[in-house]
Amino acid sequence: MHRVGSRAVHWLEEHRGGFRAPDRGASADEVKEFFKPVGELALMGRVLTREGVAGTSQAAQMRRLLDFAWRDVLDGGGLLAWMQRGEPLSPVPLEVYTAFRELGYHHPEVERHARLMVSTRSWQALETLPSRRLGLTRHEARAELTSGTATAAALRRTWLAQTPEPWTVDYHIAYLVTHTVFHLTDWGARLDALPGDLADYLTLWLPAWVDEWREKEHWDLLGELLVVDAMLPTPAFDGTAWQRFAEAQGPDGAMPLERTRSADGDEFGTLYHPTLVAVFASTMATSRALTALNGSPS
Repeated sequence: MHRVGSRAVHWLEEHRGGFRAPDRGASADEVKEFFKPVGELALMGRVLTREGVAGTSQAAQMRRLLDFAWRDVLDGGGLLAWMQRGEPLSPVPLEVYTAFRELGYHHPEVERHARLMVSTRSWQALETLPSRRLGLTRHEARAELTSGTATAAALRRTWLAQTPEPWTVDYHIAYLVTHTVFHLTDWGARLDALPGDLADYLTLWLPAWVDEWREKEHWDLLGELLVVDAMLPTPAFDGTAWQRFAEAQGPDGAMPLERTRSADGDEFGTLYHPTLVAVFASTMATSRALTALNGSPS
């Protein structure tokens, strides 16, 4: 489990230039496309830093990556403020900023704008998928913009909260399930925030979903499902799934999206997300496994 994450971080640092928008000739829309990968990098950096299971070298690599992303990709947060001025109600700047803020990076203008927007009725009326609305309520709380009291209401509207027929889970629903768990637990920081009935539902049916996506060799989704497993009260730590997940990783540390590695021209665009997921799965599973071995409370 740990080796998967350390190799993935190495690949991310070696290819950090892929997080940056082209220096010349990039349109505003092209620049904005790079916010999502950078925000996901910050989230994984926050998880790795918080859990404390990374080796010294791995932790230093991640900190260099985060410094690079904040300074050279986001211009010290300036690009987020630029997007806020152009699209005042876009939730993207707040979603990207929150994890950086938790890691000690700050931009006062971004925070002032977010505080103003969150107070408007228009912000509360934004029409989004229920799982993303849940995510926004948690971003607001983590950024100390709201108390987070809206979390329970937002959760009730998600697919997972209805505990539907498990055989109806398809590719898109599976991702909604994983992100509902991620948002609800603040990406693993609040494992006790997962209600008991949802934990029981996932404990019963997650193994079947893990088997399905392992057999389909969809490594990105399998990685996210392994993260969810690590967030349950009693993780299964499916040895077969972890073995196949580790075997799918390339010798350079990159994790393919599905099946085998693509040879297309946009290698970074294809590989960065499943490789970040590999960091997430590795960190959470290693942390929970060590907790179990040490006999500490989860």
